[in-house]
Amino acid sequence: MNLMINEHAAKWYIDELMLEKGDNVQFFVRYGGCSNVQKGFSLGVVKQNPEEVGSSVEANGITFFVEKRDLWYFDGHDLRVELDESEQEPVFHYENGKES
Repeated sequence: MNLMINEHAAKWYIDELMLEKGDNVQFFVRYGGCSNVQKGFSLGVVKQNPEEVGSSVEANGITFFVEKRDLWYFDGHDLRVELDESEQEPVFHYENGKES
């Protein structure tokens, strides 16, 4: 599972979560909501230090990551996070990928 985030989405998280260089942001699985990969589950986001990283990427001095325990959620998909310019909020794109 590869994690990708574009610069605009990273900046949005930096502004909204008042992040500083060196901070960590976790994408985690939560019960409820909807997604294209797991019915009845969705992704949450929190500023938090990692325990056991399954996938990560650095953007604008911030490390964005998913824990190993949550990799099942992606079901072989990669996650690409972009900023929806019209809504001015991040959107998650699940793309066919290779499990890693």
